[in-house]
Amino acid sequence: MESDRVDGEGKTLQVADVDAALEYLNREGTSVMTEINEKALVRKIDMMVIPLMWACYNLQYLDKTLINYANVMGLQEDTSITGNQFSLLATLFYITYLAFEFPTGYLMQRLPTAKYLGANVILWGSVVTLNSAAKNWAALAALRTLLGCFESAVAPALILVTSMWYKKSEQPARLGFWYVGTGTGSIIGALTSFGFQHYRSEVFTSWQIMFLLFGLITVVVGTLTMIFLPDNPMKSRLTHEEKIWAIERLRENQTGIENKHFKIYQVWDCFTDPQTWLIVLITITSNIPNGAVSSYQATIIKGFGYTSKQTALLQIPSGVLTCISVIGAGVSSAKYNVRGPIIIILLLIGGILGGSLLAFSNTTNKGALLTGNYLTNVIGAALPLLYSYSAANYAGHTKKVTMNAVLLISFCLGNIIGPLTFRDADKPRHYLPAKIVIVASTAAAAVTTCVLMAYYAWENRRRDRKYSGLSHNENSEFFDLTDRENKEFRVSSRILHVSILRADLRSIGGSSHDNCTRGIYHKEENETRTIWMNVRDVKLNRYLLAM
Repeated sequence: MESDRVDGEGKTLQVADVDAALEYLNREGTSVMTEINEKALVRKIDMMVIPLMWACYNLQYLDKTLINYANVMGLQEDTSITGNQFSLLATLFYITYLAFEFPTGYLMQRLPTAKYLGANVILWGSVVTLNSAAKNWAALAALRTLLGCFESAVAPALILVTSMWYKKSEQPARLGFWYVGTGTGSIIGALTSFGFQHYRSEVFTSWQIMFLLFGLITVVVGTLTMIFLPDNPMKSRLTHEEKIWAIERLRENQTGIENKHFKIYQVWDCFTDPQTWLIVLITITSNIPNGAVSSYQATIIKGFGYTSKQTALLQIPSGVLTCISVIGAGVSSAKYNVRGPIIIILLLIGGILGGSLLAFSNTTNKGALLTGNYLTNVIGAALPLLYSYSAANYAGHTKKVTMNAVLLISFCLGNIIGPLTFRDADKPRHYLPAKIVIVASTAAAAVTTCVLMAYYAWENRRRDRKYSGLSHNENSEFFDLTDRENKEFRVSSRILHVSILRADLRSIGGSSHDNCTRGIYHKEENETRTIWMNVRDVKLNRYLLAM
């Protein structure tokens, strides 16, 4: 293998600079893929990675919210903690979750991604089982702190895995397929809570058995993740030819697959990128309601006058609505080529309408209050679309893992602020100030999303004007350049893949696969097809990877 390469601007790129995928292709060669091959390959990838990613995220959400169910099953009384101490348990989780995002991002780049994820799943499962032995505030606080440390790895790891396997057009739906674990986790938790409330024993309480059961299940899933989830396409169980196809089909993403060399300049690039701070603001403001609802939903419903058993069952519609909104948002995002407008719609339905019903309905109108409570769960469906912005619009492996950490830190900040809005002093007023915060914060998130969409449109037009005559630099997709270094890169606000090609059509169909690369051409109704061309006869003007 060559020791260095030269990029389009004449800079020498060392082997450490390029993506692991390019090293693999240089070593293993290329192969022709038909449209039928690609469809079969995507189905195989889906079966290989999606179930495990869903299981990890389902248990991540369920395990962190078990304390919500345990609270209505007698946790506070059995451990002699106050309402404010219970609120602080949610805060402690997100503080350590936040603190470990940058360390876990660094470790994720240096270590095998799937193995690192699986190890963390096993560790947090062990922590959950230990909750069954907690007898006081100190023990619960220590365990919640550790839980935040280990769960901090799951979302950034799954975003990274998704970007390793899927095209930008495929990412929103796949992110939704594993993020729907928040909805299924709510349903499973509610049904389990209802069932265990019928359990009576002099030795163990119902909430202790619940923690023990799900902790052991999590340990098993973590073990399966370490064994069966591939670290990247090059190390997967795909055939040799399928591995090459899996890599080649991601050229159009312009974001690479994996690079184990930490590059400090890409960290700086992330923090100086305007889109970073707009996404941060959207994530914080949209997750203030999420933090409040996930920690206090059972408490809110029980406050409407229902029993503990009724409260458990009444949380099931929340999970169902979450599943519908997450899958609907992901599939619609791919089908209609939009992310931002769908985020705004979700915020308007969940935050403005749902929050207003919660805050301003008559306290005797249980139907309106329950409807408002359920609608607030729609807000969470915006988060996987924000995840997909991170996966699609950030290139350079170090920049990607840095942005994933920043995104999850923002998520934590919103979830830290959310529970703190529910104060014991506001209980007589049914937590009215906290409910008003839900409306105000989602309104701010919707406005900021509009600003982000306008920025993306402006940035793509600016790049089109500045780099209109740029010729394609062969294999630049795998040079591990950041999105701002790569002059062919366009950010995604709409999922539209277009490449403008100048080719001598008489030369297309050359038989030398050693000199073949993949081009993309645009057809009616935004349909993206794959063709193979001899690189000596093709000049690529630009990739328009968004608009």
